[in-house]
Amino acid sequence: MKVSPAHFTATPEGFLPSQYAQGRWGPDQLNGPAIVGLAAHCLEHDHGSADFQPARLTVDLFKAARGRLTTVRTRLIRDGRRIRNAECDVVQDDVVVARATLVLYRRSAPPPGEQWSASIDFAFPQDLDSSQDPPHPHTGSAGGGWSRKISDHQNNTRTKFVDRSINVLSGQQNSPFVRAAVVAEATSLVTHLGTRGVGYINGDLTVALTRLPVEEWIGVQEDTHWAADGVSVGTATLFDSAGPFGSGMVTAIANPDAQLDFSAETFDGVSL
Repeated sequence: MKVSPAHFTATPEGFLPSQYAQGRWGPDQLNGPAIVGLAAHCLEHDHGSADFQPARLTVDLFKAARGRLTTVRTRLIRDGRRIRNAECDVVQDDVVVARATLVLYRRSAPPPGEQWSASIDFAFPQDLDSSQDPPHPHTGSAGGGWSRKISDHQNNTRTKFVDRSINVLSGQQNSPFVRAAVVAEATSLVTHLGTRGVGYINGDLTVALTRLPVEEWIGVQEDTHWAADGVSVGTATLFDSAGPFGSGMVTAIANPDAQLDFSAETFDGVSL
């Protein structure tokens, strides 16, 4: 039986990254979706509950993670009646390479009244193929439609992205929360892709969710990008077929020495 691709394999000693966890910023450097997904999986596994909605996940990416044994330490910070807070450290060689915090809210009924909400349009590509494993993500831009080549969208217009994440752990299907967290890491791509590719590397990711996605394919559409003095902030909206369900935000630092220019490549993935 074919084994679906995954970022990590679980062992008694920890988690071993696979080729799919490799990033593009440097040799033997793991990509953001792999680290974010591992933190999300472990926090949800240890501290999640059917009664609580994962409302905010923030992952601080302290330093480059490498292709070596990785361990995760989680801890419950507070377990209140309506709010639960947990943290985790992602560790390699006794060094914390990332730290994540998770805020969960008890689900309940909404308060009375009506409020304003932004009207945002997002149309998924027509040729999504769920049978492909690993999946083939699509990148889009204003006026450029959808395609599988990121280089088609190296321009200065609004960028969007659709993906069906691979599993974080081999042999285990991603939960809806983990799927959302992994794909939300593309907030860095959609807010930083420009005419020369991607020249900012994000040092964090914050994912805020009002609900869990109802299916595997998730869209990420750029909302804002502000930059000054080599520091940028980007925000995006997350979508499924039922509409928007959350937001992503990244802060990033200029990294021109390792600029990712996709125009000379046929690469159609996104693992930065």
